[in-house]
Amino acid sequence: MGIEIRDIKKSFGEKEVLKGVSFDFEQGKVNMIIGASGSGKSVMLKSIVGLHKPDEGLVLYDGQDFHNKNPKEQKDIRKNIGMLFQSSALFDSMTVEENVSFPLKMFTSQSTHEIKERVDFCLQRVNLVDSNKLYPSELSGGMQKRVGIARAIALNPKYLFVDEPNSGLDPLTASVVDKLIQELTVEFEMTTIVVSHDMNSVMNIGDKIMFLYHGKKEWEGTNKEILYSNNKALEEFIFVSDLIKR
Repeated sequence: MGIEIRDIKKSFGEKEVLKGVSFDFEQGKVNMIIGASGSGKSVMLKSIVGLHKPDEGLVLYDGQDFHNKNPKEQKDIRKNIGMLFQSSALFDSMTVEENVSFPLKMFTSQSTHEIKERVDFCLQRVNLVDSNKLYPSELSGGMQKRVGIARAIALNPKYLFVDEPNSGLDPLTASVVDKLIQELTVEFEMTTIVVSHDMNSVMNIGDKIMFLYHGKKEWEGTNKEILYSNNKALEEFIFVSDLIKR
């Protein structure tokens, strides 16, 4: 099924950030949330993950209302969530292997051998074989992102949340990370939600796209439809994004 949001509203004091947004994030697809700074993208992501509670509206995981669950039920849903943060958020004092094994030790009762096997599989899947004993400081930015992806898929999640995956990466490395996210989404049939302002990424892997504008869903469609949207706000966003990249 995937994740559905229904009429999500969120304010902070007098500031209304999300103004009644509805959308269906589909399983097995890369669903993207795009928009300018201040459009509500991060608040939307945090509301879906459960870091913010919407003032109104529903967040449904495969039909289950997340914010009306008790803490134990919410934790059961969270076990099925993988996250890749903008900064990769790796633990500097831990090796690559220790970083990837962290959620396995926290959420499972697997043996040391089973954890090692899963870590090796995840690292192999992101093309980082033989990097187990390295520390984050010894890795390039792109390699750190791939370690972050390996950790995010360690628990074989049903849902994957990715925040600005290409931030700070050169175009070639960004393309590698995009392709990896797309492949894993299909391979594991995950519901993947990516927050991005990188139009190259949107055009390459955006199966389903929501454009937020001043807290409202201004447009939705596929990367094939986006260039023919005839939506003035979206056209301006694409044009400005292209100018910034130049």
